[in-house]
Amino acid sequence: MSPKFSLSLIFTLFLSIHSLLSWEQEGVASWYGGVFQGKTTANGEIYDTHGYTCAHRTLPFGTILTVENLSNGKFVQVRVNDRGPFVDNRIIDLTYAAARDLDMIRDGTAPVRLLAQEDQIPPVRFTVRIGAWGNPINALTHRQRLEEARINPRAELGGDGITRIFVPDVQEKDVFPLVSQLEELGYENLQISQIR
Repeated sequence: MSPKFSLSLIFTLFLSIHSLLSWEQEGVASWYGGVFQGKTTANGEIYDTHGYTCAHRTLPFGTILTVENLSNGKFVQVRVNDRGPFVDNRIIDLTYAAARDLDMIRDGTAPVRLLAQEDQIPPVRFTVRIGAWGNPINALTHRQRLEEARINPRAELGGDGITRIFVPDVQEKDVFPLVSQLEELGYENLQISQIR
């Protein structure tokens, strides 16, 4: 006799398995402090060396990371709000406060493991820049053509007199289909940037 499973039990098992999904990375951490205090981070916040934030090259801003110092087993939790480090053999730059809690101030670096649960990594969103035109009539023609193709572009006139057309706030899953559609329409040299 085969066992019977209720839909709610299957859904509960799915949620349990799904919650175990995580992202992990090992490497060398460093920290940055004093000279950056009060300066603007890559996501537009003001750097606070006494806060619990970090710089990572690729993780979306807002990602919550647990950082473990592999030398002593100490942990700290930080939020990604900056880009870096820009030294080849390092994977994360921590604030002074986070580095102090990991007991790595004296050495300046430490071997670490970074861990983020899947629900602690915000969805990434992008802007797709289509082109720029000095003639406003040409820009309007392109905008209308894109709207006819069911693309919802935005046009902005810059102080330099150039009209830039782009699609803002594109979900990660929609970037590739949008780029493919734009290329079929003949648009080349598209610029894709992550929204801060």
